[in-house]
Amino acid sequence: MIAIETIPAELGIEESWEQQGGSHWIASQAIDVRKLAELMKTREARFISITAIQVPDEEDIVTDYHWDLGGELLTFEVPVRDKQIPSIVDLCEAADWIEREIHEHYAIEFIGRDYEPLLLRAGDTVGVNLREED
Repeated sequence: MIAIETIPAELGIEESWEQQGGSHWIASQAIDVRKLAELMKTREARFISITAIQVPDEEDIVTDYHWDLGGELLTFEVPVRDKQIPSIVDLCEAADWIEREIHEHYAIEFIGRDYEPLLLRAGDTVGVNLREED
């Protein structure tokens, strides 16, 4: 097994790993996704995906960054503040498509990148997956 115990300290967070559904999970308000991507690159981890979900009964969005490190699935749960989060596309080209998709579906602005339409047509409003208030 790949040593993952030092990763939280290297990211400057106090939270520790939990096992959930075959993955190592860590959730923190303080994860810097750019620092995370840089660390994963130095460890030669493979970027898998980013998932986003609107927290039930709230407007908050949470993103999960998924990485494969030597056959171990690592998931980093990162809240989105003010509908903005830094882009990692310049550090990890594979993040391009999913950042664009999350932008269109949840109106999240990935800071530091430009967008080409992915699924929406010109003039469509971003945020098609957000729950609407009654």
